[in-house]
Amino acid sequence: MLQLCPYSTVVFISQRRNNSINRVSMQHKKSELYNKTVTDSLIQNYRNIIVETGEDFEREGLLKTPERAAKAMQFLTQGYQQDAEKVLRSAMFKEDYSEMVIVKDIELYSLCEHHILPFFGKAHVAYIPNGYIVGLSKIPRVIDIFARRLQVQERLTDQILHCIDKTLNPLGVAVVIEASHMCMMMRGVQKQNSHTTTSAFTGAFQRVETRNEFLTLIGSRLH
Repeated sequence: MLQLCPYSTVVFISQRRNNSINRVSMQHKKSELYNKTVTDSLIQNYRNIIVETGEDFEREGLLKTPERAAKAMQFLTQGYQQDAEKVLRSAMFKEDYSEMVIVKDIELYSLCEHHILPFFGKAHVAYIPNGYIVGLSKIPRVIDIFARRLQVQERLTDQILHCIDKTLNPLGVAVVIEASHMCMMMRGVQKQNSHTTTSAFTGAFQRVETRNEFLTLIGSRLH
């Protein structure tokens, strides 16, 4: 499990009986908390992968690669330990606003579950409040929570949509994701200019006029 905290330390959480914690000072603005047992296991697995490719993991440039990769994998999959609904509930406010709220061009990075290669792009999210609004920063947080898992873009789109719909109970939710997939770009069909768009809608956004308003607004430049 990985968590991020606003301190200049890295903390390894030990599973020994005394629950002792090793603190290592680093020159970073944030701290990253790693499960030491998981980290050690991943390090060994990445060493084995390097060896199986024909490389020498004891070569200078690769000495710390297994550890870096182990930490990176935990960071990139930290969404499994996070609760998106709880994040939304932490910043819900009563408000008599019932027009469309759009947060667009939210960058996202995820890992394709088929090849464990990145896909990246941007998400556009809208909802129509039904008595409650949510802090705007919580929408990108929800996207990150679901994106930082082994994913497919189609499921990612639906998970974001249903989380917002279930938690806020709005009059409607709309989600559009545009992404490029490295599994199509650097291997396989090797189509570097291909992009994938997925969309999902509930409630009022299932009406053509409301959906078209949303699609028009996310395609326009108002700033």
